[in-house]
Amino acid sequence: MKNFYLALSFTLFCSVQLLSAQQAPVPESGGILSPEQAAFNVQFYDLDLRVNPADSTVSGTVEVTFKVVHPSNVIELALDPRLRIDEITTEEKPLQFTRTDSTKQVYVYFPQTLQPGEKKSISVAYGGKPQVATNPPWGGGMVWSETPSGDPWVGVAVQMNGAWLWWPNKDHPSDRPDSVAINLTMPDNLVVASNGHLRGETDHGDGWKTWHWFVSTPISNYNVTLNAAPYEIISEPYTSTAGDEFDITFWVLPEYMEQAENLFPQFAEQMRFMEEIAGPYPFRGDKYGVAHSPYLGMEHQSIIAYGANFENDNLFGLNAGFDDLHQHELAHEWWGNLVKAWDWRDFWIHEGFGTYMQALYAEYLSGPEAYYEMMELFRSRIHGNTNREVAPRETMSSLEITQGTRGGNVYYKGAWFLHTLRYVIGDENFFKALRRFAYPDPELESVTDGSHMRYVTTDDFLHLTEEITGMDLEWLFEIYLRQPKLPVLHASRRGEHVRLGWEVPEGYSFPMPLQVRIDGETVTLVPQGGVISFEVLDFIEVEADPSNWILKDFRLEGAED
Repeated sequence: MKNFYLALSFTLFCSVQLLSAQQAPVPESGGILSPEQAAFNVQFYDLDLRVNPADSTVSGTVEVTFKVVHPSNVIELALDPRLRIDEITTEEKPLQFTRTDSTKQVYVYFPQTLQPGEKKSISVAYGGKPQVATNPPWGGGMVWSETPSGDPWVGVAVQMNGAWLWWPNKDHPSDRPDSVAINLTMPDNLVVASNGHLRGETDHGDGWKTWHWFVSTPISNYNVTLNAAPYEIISEPYTSTAGDEFDITFWVLPEYMEQAENLFPQFAEQMRFMEEIAGPYPFRGDKYGVAHSPYLGMEHQSIIAYGANFENDNLFGLNAGFDDLHQHELAHEWWGNLVKAWDWRDFWIHEGFGTYMQALYAEYLSGPEAYYEMMELFRSRIHGNTNREVAPRETMSSLEITQGTRGGNVYYKGAWFLHTLRYVIGDENFFKALRRFAYPDPELESVTDGSHMRYVTTDDFLHLTEEITGMDLEWLFEIYLRQPKLPVLHASRRGEHVRLGWEVPEGYSFPMPLQVRIDGETVTLVPQGGVISFEVLDFIEVEADPSNWILKDFRLEGAED
């Protein structure tokens, strides 16, 4: 279809929008980079948008400043075809573009070949009614809601579908602009909170006001957000472990101020824990914000969405004694926003790490029993009967990596992998690996200009842990992340003879050391050829992996499956 459009003859400087079959585009982000995407890297977005809750519309312009990587006369942007494009210009001159009503792709044509290293800016004027989120934050789009008093309450949640649902951009996780200006014009009875720091407000005197937000560090497109309501604000300064002072701010509906004030101290307490585990809060050059949202939550950089009920144990329902929804979204400021998978195939780094932080925080607050209780809950949510690995090697879109059983496993199997890794390499090495994965160079912990932010892969974490420990850990990553089947521990006991054997898919090794409790004393045994065997008196109790550190299935000989 695209080649057909390229073959059409265009009148110079006229913009063309081509329509095809009436069907919605696939609601996903990322995937294989097209040549027209790979040709450029975005450096800066300038959003200047009017958002009208009265008719659920968004309109305005998005300026895209980019650097050319490969020679090309065409670049590819993405925008929901339900939104019209009025014009695309560069240096106030119109550019040709093509699109259809069934795909998100927008192809922008230049009259000459763009040269590598060249810097260009284009402006996209657009508008319309964006997709309404069907089940935020999972079914993405705009969220148009009302406060208890009947005022507008607006949000956005597009992580797994893509920011193209409400503004034009280069849709790929490997491309983060260096900075973003977010200028949002909305009714002046609302307070509008967004990413970064507030540079000012412009009251237009006609019932509308523009809020000027600016993100000073790289940010993923799906993290760009808006939150609007007649908010009241709770804010206090916080001193980071790096010595920097920044504000922790909570935008909350007036009807919930008492609950918000009771919850607010937890934000600083959880922040301190995350800083001690993973290093200083990455976005202290801007702020840490929490916006009361009309949906459950989302890790929007420097202003997470919070839509739980201001009570502890919202997310998992355990008596862990803290707001686990907030702690999960806060954890993403490190796992997902500071360090980011450049392909959705490594999404477990966002969600597995983010989920495991709740278990670590439960351990910090209440001890090992609370930690193990939460890990048991995570274990119950792992899909063992699956043919989908957690971290595939091939490129994935956001839809592909979360399809079916894989969707839950990137969270819970990912978290359990970290639990088992902690057992294999020990606490000292494990917690050093967490911090160095976030900040590979300790000197980066003192910077806030964006140079501390980076892209990561599963192999990056493998190589880091091997470097720290001096151990060969590839077998561990292969079994748990690169293929879908869990190792099976077979146990048999005949008289005084005990046999414990690992079963793994053919072609894989699994030299997993196994703790065995014998008559109340725990010893660690290393399998030989996948098997551990020993003899004890037949009245002595034997228990394998008594603390349940190893992610596995267990088969007792003679027991039914």
